[in-house]
Amino acid sequence: MLISFFEEFPTEESLAKLKLVSWPTKLYIAANSVDQFRAVTSVIRHNQNLLEAIYWPILKKREGYWISPFSKQTALQRLFDELEHKKIPVMLDLELPTTQNPWLYLTQFINFKKDKKLIHSFVCNHPGETYLCEYAASEKNLQRLGLHFTSKKSKIMKMLYHSVHYYSGEKLKAELQQGIEEYGDRYVVGYGTIAIGVNGNEPILSAEQLEKDLQIAQEVGVKEVVLFRLGGLNKRYVKVMEKFV
Repeated sequence: MLISFFEEFPTEESLAKLKLVSWPTKLYIAANSVDQFRAVTSVIRHNQNLLEAIYWPILKKREGYWISPFSKQTALQRLFDELEHKKIPVMLDLELPTTQNPWLYLTQFINFKKDKKLIHSFVCNHPGETYLCEYAASEKNLQRLGLHFTSKKSKIMKMLYHSVHYYSGEKLKAELQQGIEEYGDRYVVGYGTIAIGVNGNEPILSAEQLEKDLQIAQEVGVKEVVLFRLGGLNKRYVKVMEKFV
């Protein structure tokens, strides 16, 4: 099983945690632009265990931060124009702007349908590999909100953060099995959180719970688990992960 990492804040300190990783891994790097992403990857490209770096585009907080039809339309257009014809692996973090700028629900509602089509067009036409990171919720409801898109070439990444939402072992197992049945090898799972994110109040997953979650993922045949986030990695977590890679 491949164990990879998100990094929302790719600082020198957080990227240095790659030295603790003793297995082949991937890193999903948050950045405001392709140039910023490339600058970060140039620093870590010589790490022998890094299989691939994936661009995780984030917007300014006033623009919505994450990607949704409620994000600032000019910001979405800027993002997709920048990526046009670039064969860069991209992860779209499909989340609502509630905690970053709720005023966008009012100011961008008029653009909702157009923005939904804009995102869908990118998902269908981006020449590089595309990952769609989304809530673990009803896909019909997510689709209505423009937070889930059907594309046979995209990988679907479900955020199953056990420290944020409670899942019994059976519930988690059922979620993973359903994902594998629907998407096969295109199904990716997000676990965590082992460090705080942009909200600043995310609870931290214990090493013991992480081991249980990874055990279930391995049992049902998940191909890749992505941990949020690299900056929280320590020797206790590493010792757990090394049992599954």
